[in-house]
Amino acid sequence: MGRRHGLEIRTVAASDAPGVAELLAAAGCPVPMAADRLDALRHRSGTAFLALEWGPPSGIVVLHWYPTLLDGAPVAQITTLLVAPDDRRRGIGRQLLKSAAQAARMAGCDSLHLLAPPEAPALAAFCAATGFSAGDGSFVRPLRKKS
Repeated sequence: MGRRHGLEIRTVAASDAPGVAELLAAAGCPVPMAADRLDALRHRSGTAFLALEWGPPSGIVVLHWYPTLLDGAPVAQITTLLVAPDDRRRGIGRQLLKSAAQAARMAGCDSLHLLAPPEAPALAAFCAATGFSAGDGSFVRPLRKKS
C-alpha cells in the first residue's frame, strides 16, 4: 500500500505467519498463527495489512466488510489493530488505519467501525485522535464526506 521513512504497509501473506505470531506474543496475546488463517483473510470480505520496517512486523490491522439492514452501503469493521509495544507512538497505527480506510472505501463502505474493549483507554484515546466517535461497543467514523 505505501512506504514512509522505511516503513512499508502491505497486504498480509500466508508466509507472514511467524512474524504475526511474534507480534501478537510481544503484545501479550500469544496465539499460534497458522498460515491458512492469514491466507483466508485475503480471500473473503476483508483484508489485513502489516506494517514492516525490518525484522518482525511492527503492526497489523484486520478489516472486514459486510452489508447490514440499517445501512445503504456495506459497513467496514476493524477487528484487530495492533502495534508492537516498542513501536508505538511513531505513527504506525495511523498508517495502518489509513490503509484500512482506503480498502474499505474501495469496497464501497461508507463507515468504519473499530472494535475496542472498554478496558483499553489508550486505544480509546487513539480512536478519538483519529476521528472516531464512541458508538455501541465500538468506535465509528465516516469514510466519505456528507454531501
